[in-house]
Amino acid sequence: MSAIGALEPVRGGSLFRPLSAADEEQQPDEIESLCMSCYRNGVTRLLLTKIPFFKEIIVSSFTCGSCAWSNTEIQSAGRIQAQGVRYTLAVTARQDMNREVVKTDCAMARIPELDFEIPAFSQKGALTTIEGMIDRAVAGLEQDQPVRRAADKDVAGKIDEFIGKLKQLKEVAASFTFIIDDPSGNSFVENPHAPQKDDALVVTHYRRTAQQDAMLGLEAEETDENPADSVEDLRNEVLQFNTNCPECNAPANTNMKLVQIPHFKEVIIMATNCEACGHRTNEVKSGGAIEPLGTRITLHVTDPSDMTRDILKSETCSVEIPELEFELGMGALGGKFTTLEGLLKDIRDLIVKNPFTLGDSSTPSRVEKLQEFGRKVYQIMEGHMEAHFILDDPAGNSYLQNVYAPEEDPELKVEHYERTFAQNEELGLNDMRTEGYETGLTSER
Repeated sequence: MSAIGALEPVRGGSLFRPLSAADEEQQPDEIESLCMSCYRNGVTRLLLTKIPFFKEIIVSSFTCGSCAWSNTEIQSAGRIQAQGVRYTLAVTARQDMNREVVKTDCAMARIPELDFEIPAFSQKGALTTIEGMIDRAVAGLEQDQPVRRAADKDVAGKIDEFIGKLKQLKEVAASFTFIIDDPSGNSFVENPHAPQKDDALVVTHYRRTAQQDAMLGLEAEETDENPADSVEDLRNEVLQFNTNCPECNAPANTNMKLVQIPHFKEVIIMATNCEACGHRTNEVKSGGAIEPLGTRITLHVTDPSDMTRDILKSETCSVEIPELEFELGMGALGGKFTTLEGLLKDIRDLIVKNPFTLGDSSTPSRVEKLQEFGRKVYQIMEGHMEAHFILDDPAGNSYLQNVYAPEEDPELKVEHYERTFAQNEELGLNDMRTEGYETGLTSER
């Protein structure tokens, strides 16, 4: 059987199945391949699966029966995300070393306290822990130490000293910072406190630079010199372009249309419908500029009818439910135009059905905590529990329907606030110059 034949999906099924310990049909495919150590034949096992926050992945494991050499690596089979992601973790306790980490090939790992960095594309992708990342770095440094000791004892001694510092980090005698910066947006660091916010973990989404796009093999978009269609034509027309289904990767069509939300602004709604597997998805982009002030919308949910309110959550909007001690950071779930009930369902599915907290590696207390969270969200949706639903959008492009419009809604509070420097930095506004830039260029010349 050929390698391609071994990986051919069952007709009507998906090539990438969700990661689940209860799925007995999910078995790795075995392929006979060459051992790079003894040059005899060994066995490569490939598992095609998908997990949240990391899309589709290919887990490969090679073992050689002749020389006992083995190797394991992970490759991203998903798409490059629209934005890069940076995880900054303050490691303060021994249990932080057990956090699960997904690191892709193009991700850079760094420990500032030791001035230590693992450059992008210097290691294969891995599904491991913080401790596993350090062990892997130590093994890489120790690999050529015998040769270094024979060639230059001073250099070998300095590397031995640095290896000792890396090993001391595993004991967490002193706190340190662990950073993963992935321009592709496909890396992940576990939050063991989910669904609550992790104060030790900061997740930042950013726009890639031209150099990072080139590193990922992405071509810069060519500017269209032809004049754009009029705005009126765009409002009355549904644009359609070809894409691939995010679930089964089959060819699909994405529809896009400008929509005017009453008492708000224009938004761009994008919807994809796959005829092969039936998967449907929708995404919302803001059709306007970043507002001068940020917006914080607070709704006191007191009645089941509140679940029918229309809601626009932009990509820059975070969600809070104080009664559940829950916070959903910006970038999670993407942009959505739905109802309050639909957004709560998406939040519940995101938290409760997270395979990182299920399966053999989970603890009963964690499973119970997540199930309790799901029950409370269901109570809010059914109107059995009052709660405050908060949308905080520094860009001011989110919206929650006022059912009393144009009168004031007694249960809805809308606040506008000045953005902080950090929020402007995350939106890319601090380095943006829209006035007087021509004068500045003339003076520089």
